[in-house]
Amino acid sequence: MYSIVDIETTGSHANGNNITEIAILVHDGYSVVDEYHTLVNPGRPIPYFITALTGINNAMVAIAPSFSEIAEKVHAILSQTVFVAHNVGFDYSFVKSELKLSGFQWDAEKLCTVRMGRKFLPGLDSYSLGKLCDSLGIEIEARHRAYGDAKATVEVFERILKNGGEDFFQTKYKLLNRQMYFKP
Repeated sequence: MYSIVDIETTGSHANGNNITEIAILVHDGYSVVDEYHTLVNPGRPIPYFITALTGINNAMVAIAPSFSEIAEKVHAILSQTVFVAHNVGFDYSFVKSELKLSGFQWDAEKLCTVRMGRKFLPGLDSYSLGKLCDSLGIEIEARHRAYGDAKATVEVFERILKNGGEDFFQTKYKLLNRQMYFKP
């Protein structure tokens, strides 16, 4: 099982910033079987440039739960799955940090759809989520929002699986390509 995750945050580094939105789409290798999505009150003001990028403002998160209020549910979902994200290091570092601050120890195996895309969808001009989706004809319903980006990442992940990724993951990936697949 895989959790395809996307988050929005108050800044670019987990140290000193917080999550403002999280989407987790649980995938069984064939399709999405469960999902969780919520805005998150970061406990600090959202910088203007982040609001301009994501559309998430302070009023929207004022009544949203804090991460500590959703941490148990997030931990329960993620503890049973491989963590998948587009540029996995970013999302993983924030989720790990927020879980730790909420009293949960968590480490997960993780897959990066940027790195997987380069291997299984070669020859594209760019592997940023927006440009990759444009190249593949995948529409992103709400760009720079956690749920919209997570849904697009699911479609990228499924294309990778269909382009040989599934066989590779089942047999060789742990030994051959540690840059795509990490175990803490």
